[in-house]
Amino acid sequence: MALLEIRDLHVGVEDREIIRGLHLSVHAGEVHAIMGPNGSGKSTLSHVIAGKPGYEVTDGQILFKGEDLLQMEPDERAAKGVFLAFQYPVEIPGVTTMNFLRAALNAQRKARDQQEFSTPAFLKRVREVAGSLNIPQDMIKRGVNVGFSGGEKKRNEILQMALFEPGLCILDEIDSGLDIDALRIVASGINALRSPERAMIVITHYRRLLDHIVPDIVHVMSKGRVMKSGGKELALELEACGYAQFEDAA
Repeated sequence: MALLEIRDLHVGVEDREIIRGLHLSVHAGEVHAIMGPNGSGKSTLSHVIAGKPGYEVTDGQILFKGEDLLQMEPDERAAKGVFLAFQYPVEIPGVTTMNFLRAALNAQRKARDQQEFSTPAFLKRVREVAGSLNIPQDMIKRGVNVGFSGGEKKRNEILQMALFEPGLCILDEIDSGLDIDALRIVASGINALRSPERAMIVITHYRRLLDHIVPDIVHVMSKGRVMKSGGKELALELEACGYAQFEDAA
């Protein structure tokens, strides 16, 4: 059984249909890349899976481990193991990254009927995880994303992903705004979290990210549908030929 199964999904925003009959199956251990032009529905798909408000699902199903995600609130989906790394992480002034991480992690553990971390146990855990990802301690003492560079914001997303240990990681254009060095650092952190029990969906416009995070399957989206799926060589085809052929077909 697929870890994530999307069947004939239709999604609209303000009476405009964005996703038009999308099908997608993702199994544990797989990394899927979704590529496509602006407006193809890539980010909409990630937001709908995670439960972001403002989208109307008019038809179809999204099943995660056989359960209907569309019947769950966003926090329930997170507790089940769905994680979305944002393209543009928000700043939260007045809240330290350390306090934010502890509150979020303990909320998830409580929802799963697991024992919450005490302060000493959490501090030990976050230092271990941050150290494994080469994230400096001073970064997690600062306000959430306040004054962070683009690379630091994305590394903070990876730190959250490592702490929460989700079953499904959705990375929405995590390469956006990163220079070459920051991209390598972020990609290294993501690769460290690849696991036979975990699936990842990597959403991007460009092949350069896929040079660092090599996907098992590449999908091309256009006008709200998956138009073609293939191996990593499909990303090379897109770079050579562009998206026009798929937009015409859609």
